[in-house]
Amino acid sequence: MKQSESVFLRVRGLNYHCRTWGREGAPKLFMLHGFQDVSASWQFTVDALGKDWHVIAPDWRGYGLTDWAGQDTYWFPDFVADLDAILDHFEPELPATLVAHSMGGSVAALYAGAVPQRIRKLVNVEGFGGPPANAEDAPRRYAKWLRQIVRGEEQRPYADFADFAERMMAENPRLTPERAAFLVQHWGKEEPDGTVARRADPAHKVMRPTPSRMDEAIACWRQISAPVLFVEGANSRAAASQRAKPEEYEERLTAFQTLAGVERIDDAGHNIHHDQPEALAKVIEQFLAG
Repeated sequence: MKQSESVFLRVRGLNYHCRTWGREGAPKLFMLHGFQDVSASWQFTVDALGKDWHVIAPDWRGYGLTDWAGQDTYWFPDFVADLDAILDHFEPELPATLVAHSMGGSVAALYAGAVPQRIRKLVNVEGFGGPPANAEDAPRRYAKWLRQIVRGEEQRPYADFADFAERMMAENPRLTPERAAFLVQHWGKEEPDGTVARRADPAHKVMRPTPSRMDEAIACWRQISAPVLFVEGANSRAAASQRAKPEEYEERLTAFQTLAGVERIDDAGHNIHHDQPEALAKVIEQFLAG
């Protein structure tokens, strides 16, 4: 297992944790995690990379070792602004190379369209965006948001790290005991009563009353100038739900005018970086070398 180091920097008033692997001076590769995840989840993919990289993976605000925002709701544009600050710190002069999963992929794609000159290449791992927003859902969303911010949210407690690992394997049968044991040490923290809770601000679970608009996301995607590779898990329910709507799926794909292709990785669900990190590392490096 490749050794990682922790770097903390000030980003928009928060102490931001970035996990790094490799030597400074090597080509930089930024890896962005998804919802309810942390930067350490990239460990298995980093271990499988064959080339010399300086990998930089932040814990998004409210996750892992990064500060919580101190607000009752997390707003998606804040992640985009955080990414801009992180790239300015680590790669201020050159276009950056990004590998991003799920929510991180959505953040990266928005950013790559808003500031296209800042991105050299983008590997988007299952970051295809959510369903189109329905204006008729607004009253329900606002009502639920109000209820959640009044009562507050909590992360589910686990009896101990072993219990947490068993739960993660139950949710993802492809997750091996060894990988689960590693992940929960970074996903979780021990509470004063001896239970273990996820290292994530419960406010992340609060529904945003104004959902991300797919028409705005697609408008940003059309402005991306960097080559983009999409990666899907062959057994991913998230990807399958997208492909079940062929017209919508095609509209999203064709919005990426620099799309280099779609790679589908066998025996992998949504969390490809947990299920098949060796295969993921291979397609990443093949694309970046092209």
